[in-house]
Amino acid sequence: MSDLILFWHRCDLRIADNVGLAAARKQSSKVLGVFCLDPNILKRDDIASVRVAYMVGCLEKLQERYRQAGSQLLILHDEPHKALPRLATALQAKAVFWNWDVEPYSQERDEKVTESLKEKGITVCNEWDRLLHEPGKILTQADKPYTVYTPFWKNWSKQPKAEPAMELKDAEGLSPKEQKSAEKAGAISLPTARDLGYIWENGFLLEPGENAAWERFETFRDRAIQDYQEQRNFPATDGTSQLSAALKFGTIGIRSLWQKTEELSQYSRSDESRNSIQTWQKELAWREFYQHALYFFPELAEGPYRDRFKNFPWDNNKTYFQAWCEGKTGYPIVDAAMRQLNETGWMHNRCRMIVASFLTKDLIINWQWGEKYFMQRLYDGDLASNNGGWQWSASSGMDPKPLRIFNPSTQAQKFDPEGEYIRTWIPELSSMDAEYLVTGKISPLEREACGYAQPIVDHKIQQREFKRRYKDG
Repeated sequence: MSDLILFWHRCDLRIADNVGLAAARKQSSKVLGVFCLDPNILKRDDIASVRVAYMVGCLEKLQERYRQAGSQLLILHDEPHKALPRLATALQAKAVFWNWDVEPYSQERDEKVTESLKEKGITVCNEWDRLLHEPGKILTQADKPYTVYTPFWKNWSKQPKAEPAMELKDAEGLSPKEQKSAEKAGAISLPTARDLGYIWENGFLLEPGENAAWERFETFRDRAIQDYQEQRNFPATDGTSQLSAALKFGTIGIRSLWQKTEELSQYSRSDESRNSIQTWQKELAWREFYQHALYFFPELAEGPYRDRFKNFPWDNNKTYFQAWCEGKTGYPIVDAAMRQLNETGWMHNRCRMIVASFLTKDLIINWQWGEKYFMQRLYDGDLASNNGGWQWSASSGMDPKPLRIFNPSTQAQKFDPEGEYIRTWIPELSSMDAEYLVTGKISPLEREACGYAQPIVDHKIQQREFKRRYKDG
């Protein structure tokens, strides 16, 4: 009879190319998946309803995948350091496996779970899964973590990448008697997002689960990756992979993804195509750069990387912040992006940079307000990536050229020249000529006639003021 092993899923909601799950399967055929709905996370004030709904959808698909593999995924709803040892003891599990995470709370939580399991005499086994190179493997010549992306990429890209891990197959589930023991120990049916107190009814740009993630990648591979370098900055164009939520929740394996891009590059017929594929690979490296940064500098989660921003004199005008949140700043490209976020739970990456620059450099509002608002709205909200992007935009983070200020009109003219994106998300401006949309030179009377906001600030004045404060700091 096989020993029973539990595999604790977190941001790795798949059974294929899952390093920790594959290691558990090597130990025994009786591998049970577990997911713990952690109240410490669900009760935070930066949780998005769309993200919880997407996660629940991914868990539904993961339960199906476990059934197909011959086993099952158990759901718990309690603090992990209490729930997991209770379940493992009830099922007489020999070991609990899981994949490491970089977030400060995750590491603190995992230490508690490890201690609780070991007190019960249960073995703990951990692996790195969500990164192609774990923290500590990509270091400078002085054995220090990188704080600048470009040299990180140069080193990271040269290192050999691991092969995908084996998919879970021919596993065993619980007997009826064990199932009853699991239920007595806290195993429950998967609740809906609404059951958990989160309501999202607008659907998802990417459907939950492993299969949907791979279907999206195949669409991206067939239609857009060859032109990614040219098309990725145009928000009206379907030119990006939109796999950020799949990477956040781990419904797609990073090793498999890398392998597919390498195969594509190998068989590409032009330098332009290979350059586009590499540009997308660099986005995967950016993701890892921010993950490594958070691991080595956990204080990033609480404040700025650069000392000069620790006491920066932000204005923090609440009325301006509310206008920014609602997409009512009077700057069309900014407002279109914020409305896209509010309605879909997602925003194009170019627009994320535009609205972040506008909040910090035009409205002179603390980047942490925007960082939190994004986490309250994004279905792909990931602490490392979101924090890294906001600190980059605010000039408070790891960037060799820290003082960057985006002009909203210039950005719109360059990346939405026909105003397609703006028209999509600001219907009251849909009949206006592109020239006015992208320059923002809409007269006060026209704005009033179509019910569109007047500009709440003057970009030129505000950027001068920000530069003055930056210089004085």
